[in-house]
This record gives sequence, structure tokens and C-alpha cells, in this order.
Amino acid sequence: MLRILSLVCAFLAATAALSPARAEGEKAGDFDYYVMALSWSSGWCEAEGDARQDPQCDIGRGLTFVLHGLWPQYEKGWPSYCRTAERDPARGESAAMADVMGGAGSAFYQWKKHGRCSGLAPRVYYATAREAYNSIKIPPVFRRMSKTLKVPAEVIEVAFLESNPRLKADQVTITCQDGAIREVRICLTKDLEPRRCGQDTIRDCRLKDAVLDAVR
Repeated sequence: MLRILSLVCAFLAATAALSPARAEGEKAGDFDYYVMALSWSSGWCEAEGDARQDPQCDIGRGLTFVLHGLWPQYEKGWPSYCRTAERDPARGESAAMADVMGGAGSAFYQWKKHGRCSGLAPRVYYATAREAYNSIKIPPVFRRMSKTLKVPAEVIEVAFLESNPRLKADQVTITCQDGAIREVRICLTKDLEPRRCGQDTIRDCRLKDAVLDAVR
């Protein structure tokens, strides 16, 4: 029995060494760059939001890519739920982010998991996240998405690159889930300048027929 337990422990240790450097409770402010995640609102609603009856998914809001989060990142892996002396944001501070993040609940969750790792006060973190979001132009074509389509995932990236000439292909990555477009992720320095994504972030979705749900 002890021999089996030793083998299991050795296997877990070996596989952990091969996994991305993820943990929880790291020191706030200790990171290399940001990943800004922009979520396709209708896709998130189809996958999760409708089941939660989330207000983000109400018909008529017309949301396209919303700010999922601004995530402190290591060159390999990322911190989460960091130790910080900063207080949590007031309800009003989180509610004020609803216009770009879809809702106050989403904003507060992002603060808890990622914002604490920035080392910033919540007011400053939210302001930084908004500044990052406003620095990117959402391609206008997405506002006209009145029907659900199937598109090559690379088309989404090309649209962002054309609307944002300062971005390069290795600074943007597209993610899919269950055959649908989920996010555009843009890598930024701590000063919010575009930079090359780390190797564990740069993997693009390669689907040629990814679902892009209609704007609600």
C-alpha cells in the first residue's frame, strides 16, 4: 500500500512540473504583463448566462465584445486570488463597471480572482481595466450581427487587426469553446501597450466553422 501511495505521489509531482505555473494566493503586484479578455456576450449567454438569467443577456442590450477581465499574467502561467492589503470594492464601484463588463457581479468576481493580483486599489484597477478596454476599437461589423453565423475563427482576429493597426498578430489570440467563438484576448504591458503574448496564451482557435451567435 505504501509503495502504491509513493508511486501516485511521484506521478502527481511529475505532472505538476509539466503544468502551467498556476497557484492561488500569490503576492499582489508580482506579475509580468496583462491579458485583456474580451468576451463575445451572446456566446457567453448561450453557454452560461441564460441559465443564470443574467441581466447581461437581456434582449435589446446590443452587447458585442464585453470586458471579461484584465488579468495579471506571468510569462508562463498566472496568479489568482492574491494576498493584498487593499480593501474590496464598494458595490457602487463594481456597479459602475457594468457598462463595459456586462454586470456588477462579473466586475466583482474579476476583482477577487484577478484584480487583487494587480497590486492596485480597486478603484484604480477598475479604472485601468476601463482604460485598457477603451484603448481597443471593437470592429463595427460586429454590431450588425443580426443572425448567428459560422465563420473561421481567424476572421475575428483579422477584423481586430484591421480596426486596430497598432496591434500585431502575436499580440492577439482567439479562443473557442464547444465550437463557438468565446473570447478575443489581447496582451498588454503594465503600461497598457500591446506586447507579444506568452506561449501559454498565444494559442489561437483554428476552427473554420466556429459559431458566432447573433447580437441580442
